[in-house]
Amino acid sequence: MSVSAKHVNHDPVPDRRPPKNLVPLDIPIRRSAEGQGLDGLPQSARVLVIRLRSMGDTVLLTPALRLLHDWRPDLRLSVLLDRPWDELLANNSVIDSVLTTGGKLETLWRVRRAKFDAVVNLHGGPTSAQITQVSGARLRVGLAHFRSQTAYNVIVPRAEEVFSRSLSPENTVFHTAEHAASVMGWLGVPLRLIPRAELFPSREAKERVRAHLAAMGLDSLANYAVIHPAALYATKQWSAAGFAGIVAHLENRHGLRTVFLGAKGDEDTISGIEKQRSSPLLRAIGWPFSDMMALLAGARVFLGNDSGPAHAAAALGVPVAVIFGSSSSAIWGPWRAASSAIIQNPFDCNPCAGDRCHAFGEPHCILSIAPEQVREAIDGLLASRSNVA
Repeated sequence: MSVSAKHVNHDPVPDRRPPKNLVPLDIPIRRSAEGQGLDGLPQSARVLVIRLRSMGDTVLLTPALRLLHDWRPDLRLSVLLDRPWDELLANNSVIDSVLTTGGKLETLWRVRRAKFDAVVNLHGGPTSAQITQVSGARLRVGLAHFRSQTAYNVIVPRAEEVFSRSLSPENTVFHTAEHAASVMGWLGVPLRLIPRAELFPSREAKERVRAHLAAMGLDSLANYAVIHPAALYATKQWSAAGFAGIVAHLENRHGLRTVFLGAKGDEDTISGIEKQRSSPLLRAIGWPFSDMMALLAGARVFLGNDSGPAHAAAALGVPVAVIFGSSSSAIWGPWRAASSAIIQNPFDCNPCAGDRCHAFGEPHCILSIAPEQVREAIDGLLASRSNVA
C-alpha cells in the first residue's frame, strides 16, 4: 500500500496553541461504582502505582499523582519504577515512597510484604501484572486493554469511554497525561483541569550544576540553552547540520551558549554535530538525573527531539521547542508547558512505529523539518519569555 504525504508547509509557523484541558470541573465523567474505587479505602491507606520503563512516562505520571494526592492527602502513595527513573521523583512531596524493581522474586516479595491496600497498574506488561496479582491488595487495578485480566479485580475502560460524556465526537486522541488522569477519574478522583507535570531538583544538584557550568565558562545560570539531539530511532532524530546551525543562531542572535545534554551512548551523536562546527561543544554527558533536572531548570530555552528530556524541561517550567518526526505530537507533546512550540510537518503515515520508515524508505517526516522552522520556534519562545520578564 502506498502512503502519500500531505502538503508539507516549510513556512516557519510552529504550533503555539494552548494545551488542551479536557476535563473542566463542571463536566461529569464515567466512573466506577461508588465505594469500588479509591474512595472506599480507609484513612491512611497505602496505594501503589506501577509505571515501569521510560523517562517520559515517569514525568507524565506526575499530574495524575498530584490529582490523587490533592483529593485524598491522607493516602500514603508509593510508586514502583525501574531504575534510574526513580531519581525523577525525588523531592516530590505527594509521594510517600518510591520503590524500584530488582530481581523478579525480590520485587514480588517486597510489594507483598508492604501490604498495600490498592495497587494501580499503569504499565500493563506481564511483570507488572504479576506484581499486581500477588500483591495481596484489596483493590488490584488494571486497564481494559491489558493482557492478564485475571490479575485485576477493578478494570478501567479506555480514556475514550471514561471521558465519553465530556468530549465532542471529533476529540478522539488523548495525551499520555490524560490517559493516566482518566484512570484516577474512574477510581473516584474528582477530575479538575489536569495539572502540568512537575519535577523538583534539589538544592545540592543546583550547586553542583552551578560549579559544572562555571568550569565550562558560563558565569550566569540564565545565559544558556540546552539541546538534546538524540532519539531512540532515526525517524525521530533531526540532522546534525540542523542542530549545529541552531547553536550558531542562539549565539549570534540571542547571545546564548548551548549545552548539549545526553546519555553516555549519545557521544557519537553529539560528536557528529561538533564536526559541523569550528569550535567544540559544551557537553553534559551521562549526568545523573538529579543534575540533569537542575541543568534544565536553569536554561533559558530547551530544544530537542521527541524524547524524555523534553518532558522534563516542560515539567520544570522551561520554554520548550520539540521536533517531531514519526511519533504523535498529540499524544507525546509537552504537557501544559509554560511555553512551547511543536515543530512537525504533516504526513498521512504519521504516527507510525518509528523503528524504520515504512512509507518512503527514509524518514521524510523528520528530514522535512527545515532550519528556518526551528529558528522561528526558538525566536518566538525567547521573545515571549523576554516580554513576560
